[in-house]
Amino acid sequence: MELSFHFHDEFIKDYATKNVNWGYKDLAGNSIGEITFYRTYSRRKENGSKERWHEVCQRVIEGMYSILKDHCRENRLPWNEKKAQNSATEAYDRMFNFKWLPPGRGLWMMGTPFVHERHNSAALQNCSFVSTNDMTKFHPETPFTFLMEASMLGVGVGFDTEGAKKDFTIYKPDDVMNVLADSEPIIIEDSREGWVESTAVILRSYLVPNQQRPKFNYDIIRPAGEPIHGFGGVAAGAGPLIDLHNSLSKMFVGREGETLTSRDIVDIANHIGRCVVAGNVRRSAELALGDADDDEFLNLKNYTENPERAEFGWVSNNSIKVAVGEQDYDKYTDRVVENGEPGFIYMDVTRAYGRLIDPPNNKDHRAMGFNPCAEQPLESYEMCTLVEAFPTKHEDKADFLRTLKFAYMYGKAVTLIPTHWPETNAVMQRNRRIGLSISGLAEFVETNNWTELRSWMNEGYAEVQSWDNVYSDWLGVRESIKTTTVKPSGSVSLLVGTTPGAHWPTNDTYIRRMRLGSNDPLTKSLIEAGYNVEPAFGNEETTSVVEIPIQGKGIRTEKEVSIFEKMQLAVLAQRYWSDNGVSLTVTFDPDTEGQKVGDVLRMYEGQLKAVSFLPIKDNAYPQMPYEAITSDELEEKSTDLKKLKWNKLYKSGIEAQGEKFCTTDACEIPLGLDTGTNL
Repeated sequence: MELSFHFHDEFIKDYATKNVNWGYKDLAGNSIGEITFYRTYSRRKENGSKERWHEVCQRVIEGMYSILKDHCRENRLPWNEKKAQNSATEAYDRMFNFKWLPPGRGLWMMGTPFVHERHNSAALQNCSFVSTNDMTKFHPETPFTFLMEASMLGVGVGFDTEGAKKDFTIYKPDDVMNVLADSEPIIIEDSREGWVESTAVILRSYLVPNQQRPKFNYDIIRPAGEPIHGFGGVAAGAGPLIDLHNSLSKMFVGREGETLTSRDIVDIANHIGRCVVAGNVRRSAELALGDADDDEFLNLKNYTENPERAEFGWVSNNSIKVAVGEQDYDKYTDRVVENGEPGFIYMDVTRAYGRLIDPPNNKDHRAMGFNPCAEQPLESYEMCTLVEAFPTKHEDKADFLRTLKFAYMYGKAVTLIPTHWPETNAVMQRNRRIGLSISGLAEFVETNNWTELRSWMNEGYAEVQSWDNVYSDWLGVRESIKTTTVKPSGSVSLLVGTTPGAHWPTNDTYIRRMRLGSNDPLTKSLIEAGYNVEPAFGNEETTSVVEIPIQGKGIRTEKEVSIFEKMQLAVLAQRYWSDNGVSLTVTFDPDTEGQKVGDVLRMYEGQLKAVSFLPIKDNAYPQMPYEAITSDELEEKSTDLKKLKWNKLYKSGIEAQGEKFCTTDACEIPLGLDTGTNL
């Protein structure tokens, strides 16, 4: 593959020997940031070696500027190569020094053939939303097949239950056309398209009249463990697809004549999600959005009443649509204290406002829901286009404002490439929505002050709008309907070494657990360096969990910050920075703050577009990503640790896992364990 934009070789050589200031080093001098990078984003090169950080920066920036250059060439717009080189070198330097980063998806896929040869931006997108209101009489399966294919591309998907209001009848598929009963089985192609179409056939057979019960041949689906070329990773075999088909059929058998319910919609999506995430690292990739007065929806995770859902209900985080001034929040308090659900989505505020300091503009009047982490309001079939900046990595406000130019440029560049979904392109090319996020907000407040953060946000927002005006004019495209957000950050913030999004750290001295492939050379190296590595609960054969003892930032932790202060930080960001949304999971002590949840919702009603809560429960499930330890335990666990031999590791290795779905640590849980986490 040949990109159209390239750096001069001399420029890259200067960075090959520069020190990388990875985030969160342990007492042995090893960094969670570099371990995360090696595991997740360092692609395997043609010669078998793994990318170093300066090479990933080169791949990303050359990919980004190639998109801009190609767009100008294709549309016969001005392009100045000398100016582009100067701009790209500054973008590179600021990325190399962690002042801004693309989302994890961009770190993994930007500059690769999957994006540039196929001219497809789907692999660069973290998340999306689809409304089941788009179910049609003859193709009721379409929202679900979009959800499935997007999920198979590693894109998290939010969806709603609006289709339950359209009175879809459930049919018995073999009532008619039995003449085809002895026909040959449908051979399922060994591709995403093959899996998705087979699922579409199953759904149509029960939701469209006069359909034949399908029979399938799974023989040509590659066996489990074989590599997947192009997108990367390894095959799971036909097992998950067979289980999906059987689960969907079991849902509908014997129910002919009944009407499709909100539970049916969530069950279909959850079964699909369980099929898709049956790989090595389990991640929650779905947000189900239901009505506040739908008791069936509210009880979906009551596994005492619905024990059969425990096998797949964990796939989605469930939230409800609420409106300012119309909700009795006390109705939901007990549920929230028990497991953190439901989350709360204010669609009235979402549709009317950008930033909440500004007057209503109704730019999002078509929005139907949110992505799974709830920082991006989206129309049906729309996808997120994210990028991130880190205020705490800057010398001063002027330095931060300068970085925003290049972070914005990355987001805008991604909007110039279509996906392979016409429905998605129709929305995204109209909206040009991007989500330029800022992370480390809690750390900034702790080390500076609230007034300074407000100033950086407000002036930063104006800076982004200015560049959107300039670059939209140059590129000959619409200005973006929305430009700023606060995403949860997750693994990307580990590279940088800052607090994620608008959240305070879990602990100051803690064990950080990370999931690795058991056959990854990094796993063996960590064992040799003295780290505790054990089989991953629920996936013992292929996945290992390493424990890394860490000293944190020395700032207050989530247990020391009140539920009210956590809300206030998000409100500040929604007011002065984000014209999209703010991803916020408010952690709280269920014993001392549980009964305050209703008061908090009433106090801050109308000041956020979405919010969820999570009770703090120590050791809530095996191998949690974070476990608090004392300073003495930190010293004890660090005594025999050795420095990793990175030069050897980078000389060879397996393909990176890549970023899939949302990037919150809470999503990285063993199969079948429902923690009740939201958004």
